Amino acid sequence: MAPTPRFRNAALIYNPAAGRGRPEASGRRERQLDRAARLLDAYGIRVTRIPTIGPGSATQLARTEVAAGRDLLIACGGDGTINEVVNGMAGSAVPLAILPAGTGNVLATHLGLPWDIWRAAEYIPRGVVRRVALGQVGQRYFVSLAGAGADGHLFYRLNQLPAGDLKYARYFWEGYRQLWLYDFPWFEVRVDDEVIPATQLVVSRVKHYAFPIAPAADIFRDDLEVCVISARSRFRYFLYSFAVFADKLDAFPEVRRFPARRLQATPREGRVRVETDAESAGELPMEFRVVPEALSLLVPEKRIH
Repeated sequence: MAPTPRFRNAALIYNPAAGRGRPEASGRRERQLDRAARLLDAYGIRVTRIPTIGPGSATQLARTEVAAGRDLLIACGGDGTINEVVNGMAGSAVPLAILPAGTGNVLATHLGLPWDIWRAAEYIPRGVVRRVALGQVGQRYFVSLAGAGADGHLFYRLNQLPAGDLKYARYFWEGYRQLWLYDFPWFEVRVDDEVIPATQLVVSRVKHYAFPIAPAADIFRDDLEVCVISARSRFRYFLYSFAVFADKLDAFPEVRRFPARRLQATPREGRVRVETDAESAGELPMEFRVVPEALSLLVPEKRIH
């Protein structure tokens, strides 16, 4: 039996260039979106498709659709698209549903959604709305992860590369390349009354971000899982890149992981770049904090706990 539709007027904001960016890939995505729209229409959910028109446009599109009275926003794209949509609807009561596309979509993985647009759409009619916290850096919200230091510099470099079939492979190649080029400037992380010297800060709301960086994190909790690295050795960072996949970072005394709700990061030397959900987000100094009950998220029934 089909569920009684709770949503009747949905906007689907999608990135037509997400992922590989080739014309044939875009055509395949349009066909998948057609199929997803038909599926949702069968459940009584009318979907209006709205393509993004460039970097940053999804934020204003989401803000406009919330103001127009939509009862559901659906974001289809990678981490960057989801981040932009969330920044346009944070604080509203309108629920957000996710359809994965793009090079990566950490939130979709965290929610256990299949990596297929129309199959993922099947969860929407029966999904459960949960009010969840968001992270915030400066004035920008993040869904999954934020960082300062080497990863901020890495994503600044990656976002300058053109889209293409091998962008995910280039992520790892550029990461190892920057390992030998980046100078790891020192900065300070202040948590309550403690000041921790750092060359890398990761603040996470999810367990995995291409690797298990924060196994204790949970998007349904009202805190941040923090990882601080206090080392400048390139060789040590080379070892971390292997240890993180086996969740062995805690074996290094210069690595600390702990929960927090608020922290301040201030540079000691040089420029320290910041990233939010794999998008470049400025430079330190910045405050990182959790904002409870900031987003209504549509969650599959199996992930309500």
